[in-house]
Formats: sequence, C-alpha cells, structure tokens
Amino acid sequence: QVQLVESGGGLVQAGGSLRLACAASGLTFGSYDMGWFRQAPGKEREFVATIRWIGIADYADSVKGRFTISRDNAKNTVYLQMNSLQPEETAVYYCAGRLTWGGTTIYTDAADFTSWGPGTQVTVSS
Repeated sequence: QVQLVESGGGLVQAGGSLRLACAASGLTFGSYDMGWFRQAPGKEREFVATIRWIGIADYADSVKGRFTISRDNAKNTVYLQMNSLQPEETAVYYCAGRLTWGGTTIYTDAADFTSWGPGTQVTVSS
C-alpha cells in the first residue's frame, strides 16, 4: 500500500523560507512521478511543482524562480524548497505520486496523481 507523509510545514514570515519533505513507502519510488499541490481555504487544489522519475521538473508560473522540487530516490523522499514565501501562499501543501509509464508528458493535473499524503499546513504571516 502506497503511503506518502509530508513534513516541514509551519509558520513563517513573508519573505521567509520553508523546506517540505515527503517520505514515501510501499512503492518503487524510482518508478513514480511526484508532485506538490496546495489548497487554500475556500479554493481549489492547485498545482505547485512536479518532478518526473528521471528528474525533469516543472513548476507553476507563480512559483518559478522561488520554489525548487527535488528527489532522493535512495531515501524515497521528495522535497520542496520554498523561498520568498508570500501570505497568499498560505495553504495545506500535499504530496502526490503517480506510477509512470515512461514517455515525455509532464503531469500537472491533480487528477493524474493516484496517491496522496494527508498534507502539511504552511502559514505565511504578513
């Protein structure tokens, strides 16, 4: 059974940084594309970043240049380094995974991901 567990959320001032981690178990991690999504109160879940099994990454336009997604296949862990955080980025951040079948498509739709963590709260104060 695939299990994803996020950590690293918390309270940070505007302009600050946080590093989220997502530990995966019950899967062949190297065969999974991984992603980060976020959901603010009253809003839909939105794509933040994704990294393919071969390490190719993509980002939402709103976070490009500030956020970095990475993965450590030896530790079955994916990370999200978030810099210059803004209050409007306060949300629950979710880790997600999908078994890859190869190809070159980069998946950014939440519906494409089949496994999800419970989320970690990130609060950015002004």
